[in-house]
Amino acid sequence: MLEVMDKLWWMQVSYGFIAILGFSIRSNIKGWKLLFTSIGGALSWGLYLLFLAWSSSLLLSVFLATLAVCLYSEFMGRAFKVPVAVFVICSIIPLVPGSGLYYSMIAYIDGRTLEAMRKMGETMMIAGTISVAIAVMSSVANIFRKMLRMF
Repeated sequence: MLEVMDKLWWMQVSYGFIAILGFSIRSNIKGWKLLFTSIGGALSWGLYLLFLAWSSSLLLSVFLATLAVCLYSEFMGRAFKVPVAVFVICSIIPLVPGSGLYYSMIAYIDGRTLEAMRKMGETMMIAGTISVAIAVMSSVANIFRKMLRMF
């Protein structure tokens, strides 16, 4: 696992941090929340790369990284007393398959319909995996909160 965390890994994680810092500034997030949303973005991309090296499955690595980031967002949302969506939205941005959508549209415009459909299918599977992971973690957090209220 340590051989995965080389200079390239750290560089990509730091780029994730910087990208989400810019997105958070543009989204008008203020104070300490700015730092912690950026940490969430770096965490999501770093965990995605680690899970991808561990499992070699694109969808599983996206699913596990999204679960971990949603758990992080649940804690940060409670800690800062803001909606969890503030942290979830900023943290999953590095995982969103924007390049897949771009390349599928380029292939479609160039007349390579089969390649465009393949790339679009892969993009939709990644987007669906992200949304399912968010729904699962949100449901688990709600059930956990209800159980805590009972005791």
